Amino acid sequence: MMKSKKLWALLLALAMVLSLAACGGNSDSGAKDAPPADTSAPAETDAPAEGDQQAADSDLAYVQGKGTLVVGMTDFAPMDYRDANGNWIGFDADMASAFAESLGVKVEFQEITWDYKVMELDAKSIDCVWNGMTLNDEVKAAMDTGNAYCLNAQVLVVPADRAADFENLTTLEGLNVAVESGSAGEDAAEALGASTTAVAKQSDALMEVSAGTADAAVIDLLMAGAMIGEGTNYANLTYTINLNTAQGLESEEYGVGFRKGSDLVDAWNSFWSGAIADGTVLETGTTYGVQESLILE
Repeated sequence: MMKSKKLWALLLALAMVLSLAACGGNSDSGAKDAPPADTSAPAETDAPAEGDQQAADSDLAYVQGKGTLVVGMTDFAPMDYRDANGNWIGFDADMASAFAESLGVKVEFQEITWDYKVMELDAKSIDCVWNGMTLNDEVKAAMDTGNAYCLNAQVLVVPADRAADFENLTTLEGLNVAVESGSAGEDAAEALGASTTAVAKQSDALMEVSAGTADAAVIDLLMAGAMIGEGTNYANLTYTINLNTAQGLESEEYGVGFRKGSDLVDAWNSFWSGAIADGTVLETGTTYGVQESLILE
């Protein structure tokens, strides 16, 4: 009986050893037998289709998708200004409306602070800058622009009764000159040595001269022709020297600015060519006093 008990104990111990070995083996083989991790690429349905990606990269598709073209501008007659009912009109405003129509969308005008035009554009608060914008190096570096559509120059606006004092000037040193902040006019005035007073809009610069708080103002030729002199609200003002000529510069060119890489540039160039050909541009220019000789094809 004693031998049987010992034999039974040995068998139990052996069974326990074998059981432990089996458990260890099962643990290892369990890891090996588990389904392999899925390292394959996500199903094609999880990734944007090529057409969807192209649409995401397209400013044209973005504008058409939301149904509006938001145009950044300032109060700048005869390009953009409000009529008696508060609606935006002007050479640029009317052409912007026609461009939006050609895209199958509505136009929306948003008055901006000119210094922040690039930030507004990049943030998609606006879709383009269309406001008699001079195509200088800074603008061309920050935006993609359509073909130049109009010529311009910077002129010095002065009180009419003092015009003779400003003739043949080659420097603006000693003068307090009102300018729109961030404008080509500001650059021109500072280049000729003026002490400048920066204001929010070119029209505000005219107010400074009219009120006698500035000796003169530098604004765009197109605005000067439309807003000062006999029959205007600024009959007491006139304009004199072309500052581009005084600095030995060529006349400026206006352009419409879009985001970098925007396919709206090509759409705009095509639109403008068509609007020149069918007479829309010339008709609009006549309406707002923009001389045909200043319009570029």
